[in-house]
Amino acid sequence: MGKKIVAFGELVWDIFPDGKKIGGAPSNLVYRVNALGDQGYLLSRVGEDKLGEEALKMLAQMHIADDNVQIDPVFPTGTVAVKIGSDGRPDYTIHTDVAFDHIEFTAEALKLVREADCLCYGTLVQRYGISKNTLRELLNEAPEPLKFLDLKLRKNCYNRAIIESSLRSANILRVKENELYTLKNELDLFEFESKGISAELINEYNLDIVLVTRGKDGAFALDKEGNYFEDRGYEIKFVDTVGSGVAFSAGFLHYFLAGEGVEAALQFANAAGALTAATAGATTPVSKRQILELMKKGKRR
Repeated sequence: MGKKIVAFGELVWDIFPDGKKIGGAPSNLVYRVNALGDQGYLLSRVGEDKLGEEALKMLAQMHIADDNVQIDPVFPTGTVAVKIGSDGRPDYTIHTDVAFDHIEFTAEALKLVREADCLCYGTLVQRYGISKNTLRELLNEAPEPLKFLDLKLRKNCYNRAIIESSLRSANILRVKENELYTLKNELDLFEFESKGISAELINEYNLDIVLVTRGKDGAFALDKEGNYFEDRGYEIKFVDTVGSGVAFSAGFLHYFLAGEGVEAALQFANAAGALTAATAGATTPVSKRQILELMKKGKRR
């Protein structure tokens, strides 16, 4: 039986020009975690409305349990308008003051996190006080699980205080390389290149590992002992990047929590992210067998 991984945060409908898809990094992460053989649990909140009902039905179809998805009688289910640019990269308009901004601290939520091997979280869910405070309580009251910060700096959804609090609570940070330079500016860091900034983050915020994803150029990892690992990208038939970072995170956790080293986990994660970028959207099935096959036979950039 795999490891128990809890993802805290947003459950939303991504509204594309041609229709809607269930989304949110936490639900996408749970989907990928389950597909790899671990036990993913979603801790979120939807509105008591039609979109909320549809979201719960979609979770069932994706084999994601909704036991820890709270129902909000006041605030609506979250929605995000998504536009895909000519380069395949998504642009998001995230609607405010919705159900996932009001996730409550409960005894059930605390029990779930205390029994987990890993708690994953981001910054978007912390833009309002209720969910932000709930997350901080869970982080404080459940010290044992590995804390994995999957950083996504959505416009108008973060500030320096949120970033610093999130970093200080984390063991592992996963960040896109372009957002690494956003961190440099937000936190007044001194280093100028990616590896140096990562080392500065480790030293300043007592992180164990920083994972930096570089899109088509692959990814690298740096740990607190100064060990540096790099894995190049793959030649794939590119579709879009939606969900590729989440697939990377799920892949890394799958190997790392199983006791594999950082380098092996990075290699598996990079292949998982690449395969997802070759599919449409965040939840097109990608199997562990396919990931291993790409690692074995895939053409490198």
